[in-house]
Amino acid sequence: MNGGRLVILAGGISSRMKRPSAVQLKLDAHLIEDADKKTKSMIGVGKDYRPFLDYLLYNARESGYSDIVIVIGEKDNSIKDYYGQKDSGNEFYGLKISYAVQPIPPGRIKPYGTADALWWGLKSRPDWRGKKFTVCNSDNLYSQKALSIMLNSEFPGALIDYDRSALEFDLSRIEKFAITIKNKKGFLIDIIEKPSSEIIQKVLMQDGYLGVSMNIFSLDYDLILPILENLEPNPERDEKELPDAVKILANKIEDSVFAFPLSEHVPDLTSKEDIEQVKQYLEKYYYNVSF
Repeated sequence: MNGGRLVILAGGISSRMKRPSAVQLKLDAHLIEDADKKTKSMIGVGKDYRPFLDYLLYNARESGYSDIVIVIGEKDNSIKDYYGQKDSGNEFYGLKISYAVQPIPPGRIKPYGTADALWWGLKSRPDWRGKKFTVCNSDNLYSQKALSIMLNSEFPGALIDYDRSALEFDLSRIEKFAITIKNKKGFLIDIIEKPSSEIIQKVLMQDGYLGVSMNIFSLDYDLILPILENLEPNPERDEKELPDAVKILANKIEDSVFAFPLSEHVPDLTSKEDIEQVKQYLEKYYYNVSF
């Protein structure tokens, strides 16, 4: 198939979205019901209640992707009900959509995290062996520019290195994002959660900005699959996390994961408090989008 390959991670249980809001929200009943019952990427924040995921798929198509794998949860049917019930070959405005199901292991109340989700996605597509693909979250609206950069990357691995100062979130939220550490050639060395002030100053001195990862990567199927298979859960969160797998690749092969700097906002749909802001963003920038 011509066109790029994209894995969208939508297998989580949306636990933060389903929590009651701590503040009074002015949302209509339809959106509250979506937030409580559906995976968060299917909340109807768009025009005429179009789901959030539609806009990510639109940007993907416009950026040159056509072969889409959506990793879904075993307890939520909202994505298949909307995009097609077949395991593969669902046509959607020029895209071909297939699914991989990320199960909840026995003894756990939620799946094993983003690295596990990607493992299930890749295992469903052995025809991708020897090829590159992009992977991203389902609850972030990555721009056509970001998706295009990943599609056209010539490196074994790559990520978008977002300028933290361009993200339009509350400072308390931004400060929780993990920052990237690069060498002087721009290749990833580390992704650090909760960096110290000393590390932050060092990165600012070298790069001139603080780069953060928003979980969009370009990867080589054959290089990342064995890393995903052998990845241990993160000891703090007891999940297999994709940034940990990417860090292993970066350290296994020198100068293999390039960090492309980009300064722009990335709409995020994590909790009910995000819904109105995302809705306004779509009304402003995607009102005339034609699928």
